[in-house]
Amino acid sequence: MRLHWLFVVLLLLSMMWAAVLGRPMSRGLALWVIVLMSVVVRECARAIAAAWFSISLRSVLLLPTGGILSFKSAESVRRMGEPKTQRVMALVGPLTSLLFGLTMAGFVLTVSPGVNLFGFRWVSPDHLLRALVWVNVILAAVNLLPAWPLDAGRVVQGEIMRSRTAVEGLRGGTGMAGFDGMKLFARLGPAIALGMISFGIVSTNWWAIVIGLGVLLGAQVERSGAVLATDADTVRVKDVMLTEYSIISASATLEDAVEQARHTLQDVFPVVRASNMVGTVGRQDIMDALAATGNGYVQGIMARSFESAEPEDSLTVALGRITGKAGVSATLVPVVRGERVVGILTPQNLQRSMGMLIRSSSARLRASQTKEDESE
Repeated sequence: MRLHWLFVVLLLLSMMWAAVLGRPMSRGLALWVIVLMSVVVRECARAIAAAWFSISLRSVLLLPTGGILSFKSAESVRRMGEPKTQRVMALVGPLTSLLFGLTMAGFVLTVSPGVNLFGFRWVSPDHLLRALVWVNVILAAVNLLPAWPLDAGRVVQGEIMRSRTAVEGLRGGTGMAGFDGMKLFARLGPAIALGMISFGIVSTNWWAIVIGLGVLLGAQVERSGAVLATDADTVRVKDVMLTEYSIISASATLEDAVEQARHTLQDVFPVVRASNMVGTVGRQDIMDALAATGNGYVQGIMARSFESAEPEDSLTVALGRITGKAGVSATLVPVVRGERVVGILTPQNLQRSMGMLIRSSSARLRASQTKEDESE
């Protein structure tokens, strides 16, 4: 387990708060230990649940709002993304915090029956026994907020992505269908975090500020891929990218684009002007625009912002490109060498390619073990 720097800030704030209240700074340290212990207990329970699902963890980065898991293999990443696993893991954290809080409440009322657990300032250096209970209750409640990367936020994101994929499958669509729901979800997390920070500033409640920062920083850490390092780092973008793909000219008409899309299974297309890539467009977006406004030009409906990757980038970099702000999936990531596009990545082809790599790796491992057994 590793501590995020926000825990250091939290330690300083706790000790300063104790000093402001006229209490020994050691009480601020004790409050910080209570918060840290509560997060560790929660993450230990999640690690046990991960082991139950045969998910191998490399490390856990601890934030005041919970931990961010790092996995040892691509297979563990895949298992963590399964719907049942996501839901169970999302319940384990809050339930553990709530049960631990109730256990601490029973302990406090047993050793000190006169403690008022519902008194003013639930979490404060003034009342460490009360804080021992409410830190866990608050930690459970925070992770029920639909903000990525909190527990409930992960489940909401997964359900949106699965429903979006199902709709696209029925419509024969692209990575763009159902994007409105994902865009709304992408805005919800930062809005919740900023709302808590604003509330904390107005009400001088620095716990709300810390929680808001924890949500924002947790999302930033996952976007950057800082804790996604796995054994799959040995896999390069060139190992999973599509090298045979179709492109559409920005000056092409929508009717021409439909005709071109009809002859390929590709869902999303790079849009080029001369030899430079200037955007992306999806099959379903072309169809929708043609039906809504009649014939026009591709450059009028293409998405103009996109991330790129290089062939030698590791898979974690590719995952960082595929997963954009607040977990919203990019529809296409061009792979460039210099200024030339040499391949593309899409969420669909990345999933298929990783599945093939995992299966081939497992087959090689089984073959190697069989040879070892035979030699013995």
